[in-house]
Amino acid sequence: MAVGSTPGRRGAGGSRAAAPRGGLGAVAPVVTAAVLVAACGCGPAGSGDGADRERAEIQRVLERQATAVRSGHEKRYEAEIDPRAERYRAAQREVFGNLQRLRLTQWTYRLHGLRHTDGSGPDEAGGGKGGRVEAQVRLRYRLRGDDRAPVTATERLAFVERGGRWYVSGELPRSDVQLWEQGELSVVRGDRSSVLGVGRSKEDLRRLAQDADRAVSRVEEVWPRPWPDRVVVEAPASLRRMAQLLDAPASSYEGIAAVTTGDAGESQNAPADRIVVNPEAYGELSEEGRQVVVTHETVHVASRTHTGRLTPMWLSEGLADWIGYRGTGRTPRSAAAELVRAAEAGELPQELPSDRDFKFGNDPERLGRAYESGWLACLFIAEEWGEEKLLDFYLRVGDAGDSGSSGSPSPEEERAAADKAMRAELGLTLDDFTERWRSYVRAELS
Repeated sequence: MAVGSTPGRRGAGGSRAAAPRGGLGAVAPVVTAAVLVAACGCGPAGSGDGADRERAEIQRVLERQATAVRSGHEKRYEAEIDPRAERYRAAQREVFGNLQRLRLTQWTYRLHGLRHTDGSGPDEAGGGKGGRVEAQVRLRYRLRGDDRAPVTATERLAFVERGGRWYVSGELPRSDVQLWEQGELSVVRGDRSSVLGVGRSKEDLRRLAQDADRAVSRVEEVWPRPWPDRVVVEAPASLRRMAQLLDAPASSYEGIAAVTTGDAGESQNAPADRIVVNPEAYGELSEEGRQVVVTHETVHVASRTHTGRLTPMWLSEGLADWIGYRGTGRTPRSAAAELVRAAEAGELPQELPSDRDFKFGNDPERLGRAYESGWLACLFIAEEWGEEKLLDFYLRVGDAGDSGSSGSPSPEEERAAADKAMRAELGLTLDDFTERWRSYVRAELS
């Protein structure tokens, strides 16, 4: 599943990914969410020469801090923090140390919004006027070897003026939360992955790196288009910490083994997606289950630039599961637990799942049936028409969303795109395919 801050669809602010279910040691669905930048709501701090000078001074504070991060100069970094903000200073010392463990090739701040919170008042240090402002700041950073373009995040920072000088005094609510702000950071680098963890043992992170390296190799065997051939994995300490990174309630990710952040439809020069692992759900999986999950998420990283606004979730999630399960020997009866139960009850689905069926907050059974139905649709195409045709069909649907339209498509638009691509690549209508898929599912699960 791919993420951002709220569940979203590829090409509409986030990327999606799903997790395989059933028969893998409690494999939970892997969910994709889209991390959305939170709006600051910061208005102008004023107008005229005084306001311009104020903005310039605060921008210089940010630039000095960024330079200190890049050069590894902790004292210069701390010099820009309010001397009276003791707790914030202590937290930032840990953040600075964490950042030095990353291989940063870029770290910059740009001021985007500024507003006074109390107007101007007496300088608390005495002698002159002082003030407090809130600022919306855009952070851009890049990891060497992982990011072809900067990753962006929004921070809301408080600034205070003391003795005619501006300092950063704290971070405000609705800032994007970063893993390196959650505790001491550990970094493990695999051959084709970088794994960042907080509150996790080095052994856990090494195993994650091995899973990620194998996932990249497995996806590379199948996916036909160029992609970065690397993944970045973030391993927070708990489900609650994971939810903070994704700016969503923890309940949204219960039972979700991993998610992938990133924007679909971006160019090859886009920053790398981040695979974010839920330690609670992921830790319950078998070795095979963990590998399927990480491979599934890696498919979303690889396919991002060819997953368009008209790509239905049954196809994007189904393809990720198909590659995830490929080569494992898993049969539909052994891996599609929810559909097996539905078959036994005489309640197999009559239609391909809608995007709504993949929504966070759905009951686990409905979510499981959606993912399993998408997987079996892709498995059916691969078996009946061949793997190459499955990939050609996927790419054709993704290309259909590049016509210049924006926003979420209607179900009718999405269906029409899938129907057109299916006629071109498989030689039948979507209705005909759905009828044959129903027969296939019934035969496989009966």
